[in-house]
Amino acid sequence: MTTLDAARVPHPAPVRATRAHADRMVRIASTALVGGALLLVTSWWASDGGVTALGSRATALTSVGQWSGLVASVLLLVQVLLMARVPLVEGAWGQDRLVHLHRWVGFSSFTLMLAHVVLVTWGYAAGEVRQAPAMLWQLVLDSPGMPLAAAGTLALVMVVVTSLRAARRRLRYESWHLMHLYAYLGVALALPHQLWTGASFTSSPGRTLFWWTAWGATAVAVLVWRVALPLFRTLRHELVVAAVVHEAPDVVSVHLVGRDLHRMRVAPGQYFNWRFLDREGWTRANPYSLSAAPDGRSLRVTVKHAGDGSSAAARLEPGSRVAVEGPYGRLTPRVRTRRRVALIGAGVGITPLRALAEGLEYAPGEAVLLHRWTSEPLLAGELAHLAATRGLQVLDLPGRRRHPDSWLGEAPDADDTALLHHWVPDLADRDVWVCGPGPWADAVRRSCLALGVPARRVHVESFGW
Repeated sequence: MTTLDAARVPHPAPVRATRAHADRMVRIASTALVGGALLLVTSWWASDGGVTALGSRATALTSVGQWSGLVASVLLLVQVLLMARVPLVEGAWGQDRLVHLHRWVGFSSFTLMLAHVVLVTWGYAAGEVRQAPAMLWQLVLDSPGMPLAAAGTLALVMVVVTSLRAARRRLRYESWHLMHLYAYLGVALALPHQLWTGASFTSSPGRTLFWWTAWGATAVAVLVWRVALPLFRTLRHELVVAAVVHEAPDVVSVHLVGRDLHRMRVAPGQYFNWRFLDREGWTRANPYSLSAAPDGRSLRVTVKHAGDGSSAAARLEPGSRVAVEGPYGRLTPRVRTRRRVALIGAGVGITPLRALAEGLEYAPGEAVLLHRWTSEPLLAGELAHLAATRGLQVLDLPGRRRHPDSWLGEAPDADDTALLHHWVPDLADRDVWVCGPGPWADAVRRSCLALGVPARRVHVESFGW
């Protein structure tokens, strides 16, 4: 392992930051929109006497419960929108960041929703704890929409419980994904009672318009981008399996062909949610990244056996029909702001980076790929070909991780950050793409930041759920 040549090589095509600036504006605008909605509903709560009601125990409980319900309603809609695959939002934020925000917003909205139920019930029971269960039962039976809200709450409880880390370790990805879809049902059932009876929702035409518009826009976003568009793309492109190639004992590449693939607008580094229709369990989608740059005629994914869905990929037959959702992901050339780039991947995480190494524009010496592997390198022959024909500099990092806090395998006796600087001295002047398991990718990101790479130029996509 040697220090990489840091000499700059001129390139005829300058990198433009226009897309990065546009994405930053989208992030600012979407953050401001959510913040403005939260401030608006809080101002409505205050104008309705929410602050003055804090004087006595019973009214304070009810008032705080009403406020938590308003905020929870906004966050529930935001939670759904974060995963609605809206192209403008997806492209600006990136899927990894959206998943992180989705998880944080989800737990926050769920906590506030439970606080709303408990506090309002307690307040209606005149602050008497012993009367609260009977009051809750009365509210469920007598208030319009409350039975639906109770069912929606139970659905959300199931989603939150199965999203806890301890629960996810005991579930297959396919089972977890199926249960997670009940979040849509939970939100759909939990909110209507507020739209029908809540004073803060119905006391003026402006408020009613705001809430119905927010709820309707969220529903339309899900139906368009999670249902209609995937169905349209599946029917339009008619993807089928062309071949299945064994790359390693537990890794296969699936080659696919279809109709008008040049119109799919897919970029190297992106992934799809795949449903292979001619196999058992086809209703459950699996996310796989492209492992080759799209050429308009075919697509390829490389899959490691890690569960029921991925293991079944090895048994696919040519001609098997395929349904897709996507393309998704921001680990693409669109985030590039520098001529010089670094690609750092581990295990099957090398697959989208291999596609990037093929699809990016660079001159010899401008691109380096650090390939972390344990038993044998994946797609080593293809990476060697890119090194020979494109000038990609490939640095192999073999062996098991030397300790839990390190992202390196066999390496000299020095800390990770010092070694990364030794191998890529000009890392701070590059865009860095990272892909691999979550904890490993986080460790790589910390090393990059410690070497002065701005956070906006470290583009991470981790494998996990």
